[in-house]
Amino acid sequence: MNPFEMVVAIVIIVTIGSIFRTKHLAKHGMVEDKKGDKSLLIPQENSKQQQEIRDLKERVQILERIVTDNNKAIDLDREIESLRNT
Repeated sequence: MNPFEMVVAIVIIVTIGSIFRTKHLAKHGMVEDKKGDKSLLIPQENSKQQQEIRDLKERVQILERIVTDNNKAIDLDREIESLRNT
């Protein structure tokens, strides 16, 4: 085996090992940052983030409705204040 083939073989082995390692971590709900620190994904935080995303999407829809509603004479300041109070 010449040196070039050895280098290629080492790169392939390291790549395959990295893929298996990442799959193993993901299977057990862990993530690894660029520094190599591992952390456990917490489903509770994930559900909080999903709820926050849903709330933000709802707010965006309300604001789009307020801005694009041409049929009614809506006082924009009053509508925004009423949304802030809820």
